[in-house]
Amino acid sequence: MDLFDRLDTPPPPLAERVRPRTLAEVVGQQHLVGSDSPVRHAAERGRLPSLVLWGPPGTGKTTIAGLLAEAGGARFVPFSAVTGGVPELRKLLAEAEAQRRLGRATELFVDEIHRFNRAQQDVLLPHVERGTVTLLGATTENPSFALTGALLSRARVERLEPLGEVELMELLGRALRDEERGLARLQVAVEQEVLRAIAERAGGDGRRALGILELLVEEAAAAGRERVGLAEVERVARAPLRHDRAGESHYDVASAFIKSLRGSDPDAALYWMMRLLEGGDDPRFVARRLLIFASEDVGNADPRGLLLAAAADHALERLGMPEAIWALAQACTYLAVAPKSDAAGRAWKAARKDVREHGEQPVPMHLRNAPTRAMKQWGYGEGYRNPHREGGFAPGVDYLPEALAGRRYYEPKAGAGFEQRMAERLATLRRLDAEARARREQERPRLIPPARGWAARRGAAAARRG
Repeated sequence: MDLFDRLDTPPPPLAERVRPRTLAEVVGQQHLVGSDSPVRHAAERGRLPSLVLWGPPGTGKTTIAGLLAEAGGARFVPFSAVTGGVPELRKLLAEAEAQRRLGRATELFVDEIHRFNRAQQDVLLPHVERGTVTLLGATTENPSFALTGALLSRARVERLEPLGEVELMELLGRALRDEERGLARLQVAVEQEVLRAIAERAGGDGRRALGILELLVEEAAAAGRERVGLAEVERVARAPLRHDRAGESHYDVASAFIKSLRGSDPDAALYWMMRLLEGGDDPRFVARRLLIFASEDVGNADPRGLLLAAAADHALERLGMPEAIWALAQACTYLAVAPKSDAAGRAWKAARKDVREHGEQPVPMHLRNAPTRAMKQWGYGEGYRNPHREGGFAPGVDYLPEALAGRRYYEPKAGAGFEQRMAERLATLRRLDAEARARREQERPRLIPPARGWAARRGAAAARRG
């Protein structure tokens, strides 16, 4: 025995010590472990389907997977998608095949299954199909982003929700009362309001809640205090922000940010913007979203919105954070309150549709550039009317290709701030244009009626010859 063998081994964390030993001890997730749960019934009959348990940290994914396997008497074999490779996976699958021949099922538990690479998934797939193993996966990320469609179609995805305040307080209360595995032996009192404060700061994470409680109780016991107060909770714990700059959380929060802006709710827009920033998102992402929103959703209803968004983006580049937060907040609140119009977006999408469907339409001759004498002789630019020479508007001029004459792409949104004035002006311009076209039609020389025209005479002559 050496020096290190004589050292006392520290106990495992509280969350590990009080991990549920039966399905009945699990707090929350009753759709999976409750007495009337189809999944639990299937597990107890030894017919558990392949499952992917998807939810935030500390919601019981690993615990529930192990207990479901145990309920059916199956082997529970863990495999890490991060550290395990294909050779190790093949070895586990070969062992599972041998056990299956002996009549014993294997539940293969893959933690962090969203990190399962394509090669690992391809190796596993046929064994899941044949029933060599039942797959139990756990992930904090949306599995549809990482798992192949083939593997997903053979597994049932179950969503685990964050633990609620009542469930977290029950979990904390059990740990305080448990003398064997919990904290009762330390004889430190914790009032309900303190447990509630811990639950609020745990963010639905049972492991985090137990970790905070363990820290506070052991600290109080070491200092000779008989109780834990609210001040201690506020000192050591702050509500967590689960945010992945490239995962589902990022896109969900960004979506809420944009939709709050679009819904003209500056308070919600500010909240979600701060969730992005406090969660570690790049401030330039927020600035870009404001720039896009200024044109996409505010547009000409308030053209100043784009100027303010661009100014906030410039301020971010010039000042950096945290000083630029003032400019971002100013742009955020302005754009949220501003009148909204998506007319510009609908216009360019309609124009793009025509471009893609009608191909390369010829530019009308009067709109073509004529930089050389030869091009002028060929008629390039002939008949062009400069609006500046006609009071700012030349009614009756065709600017679209002939095949698209009369198309309307941009329709200003009535009642949408400045765009209402644009709608009124555009209506006036279009009325003047229609009147000019009607006059031109009336003044155009009448053509020879078809019955007396050259084509008719030619047809009659041909008929006589026949």
